[in-house]
Amino acid sequence: MPGTTGTVPDIPPVYGILDEPMPVLLPLLLVAQTLSPAPPPAATPPEKTHIGAAIADSFRLLMMEHAIRIATQEKTRKELGGPFWTDYRKSIRWPGQWEDTDAWWVNYIGHPIHGAANGLIWIENGPYGNTPLSRKRYWASRGIAAGYAAIYSLQFEIGPLSEASIGNVGMKPDTTGWVDHVVTPGGAFALLVAEDALDRYFLQWFERHVRNKYARASLRMIFNPSRTMANVAELRAPWERTGRPLTK
Repeated sequence: MPGTTGTVPDIPPVYGILDEPMPVLLPLLLVAQTLSPAPPPAATPPEKTHIGAAIADSFRLLMMEHAIRIATQEKTRKELGGPFWTDYRKSIRWPGQWEDTDAWWVNYIGHPIHGAANGLIWIENGPYGNTPLSRKRYWASRGIAAGYAAIYSLQFEIGPLSEASIGNVGMKPDTTGWVDHVVTPGGAFALLVAEDALDRYFLQWFERHVRNKYARASLRMIFNPSRTMANVAELRAPWERTGRPLTK
């Protein structure tokens, strides 16, 4: 009662990363941490794509994305209980419509960014990261990277470590649509090219005229969100660029 000493008012439990999600969240983070950190960027690009390193970096990004989903989405946490394999099988279905129940910015901004981040992981583990936009091999390499993003997206949607298995997205027919399978790789390709153009023709111009490292770092992250995401997955500074230190 008010004014009574020696009593503690009831406090509602905090339902987040400190409650039910912990049994799932911790293993995901621990598995991601066991992967070897990405090596420092080489002065010269590798002669061929290091597929194992790219997969390891993408797996780390996958664990980060699922950890964020579990920590921030109540609907995902609610579906963590129940029979895993039975619910997982029920969540895999052929989409019956274009849209799902996600907000427009998730489908048309967020998914292309996470697709392009995986495309960049593929590119940065290969020989064509700095290829000029005018070369045919540039466009071919970005197309292959978009294909890699499509494989990652398919796994993210219905694979063993997916929204279908962790959160049972798809159990309700209206929660799955073709938009994710088409917009993620298609938007990833467009975003890969757009971010490359912004980095090469705007950010590098800006950095030739502005020496402030905080301004440089901020603009790198703002105008290249996919590269920022890829850098984090590779355990590098979000603003990092190979051969372009902030203080140069």
